[in-house]
Amino acid sequence: MKHKIIIIFSLVFIAFMTGLLIFYLIKDDSSRWMVALGGILVSALPISLLFVKNNPFNIPIIIGYYVFVFCTTFLGSIANFYVDFKWWDSSLHFYKGIFVGFVGIALYKLYIPQKARKDVSRWVIFLFVLSLSVIATVLWEIYEFAGDLTFTHTMQRGGNKDTMYDILFGLAGGLLISIYSSVQKLKL
Repeated sequence: MKHKIIIIFSLVFIAFMTGLLIFYLIKDDSSRWMVALGGILVSALPISLLFVKNNPFNIPIIIGYYVFVFCTTFLGSIANFYVDFKWWDSSLHFYKGIFVGFVGIALYKLYIPQKARKDVSRWVIFLFVLSLSVIATVLWEIYEFAGDLTFTHTMQRGGNKDTMYDILFGLAGGLLISIYSSVQKLKL
C-alpha cells in the first residue's frame, strides 16, 4: 500500500508542478517557475523509498510530507501565502518540527530493535527526536539563506527576526513530539 501511495502522490504532484512550470515559463515569471521546478524535484524524492528494502515511514508520514510540499511550494511561494498571511511561515516551521519529530520516531523504531527499546532511556529518545527536529530547522534556514543569495530575495524577508522565529517555531514543534516520544516510550 505504501508503494502505491508514494507512486500516486509523486505522479500527481510532479504533473501538477510540471503544469505550473510550463505555465510560469510561458508567462516569464522566473520566481514562480523556479519554485515549480523545485516542487518537481521534492515531489520525486519519495520515489527513492521504493528502492529501500525496509521503508521505515508509515502512510501518515508519507502523506504528511506531501502536505508540507504542497503548503510550502504551491500555497506558500506560488499562491503567495507567505506574503499574504504573516502566520503562514511560522505555522509551517511548527508543522515541520512536528513532522521531523515523527520521522525521528520512525528512524528510532527502525534502528533500535524491539527487544533493546526497553533499555533505552527516555532522555535518549527525547534528545534524538528533538535534535533531529532542530537540525532540520537549521538546515532549512541555511537553505533559505542560500536561496536568497543565489536565486531570490524573498525567503528571509524579515531577516534575523524571521530566522529566529522560524527556529523557535521549529523547536516548539520538535519539543512537542520529543515530549510525546519520551512519555510514550514503551508504546513506540
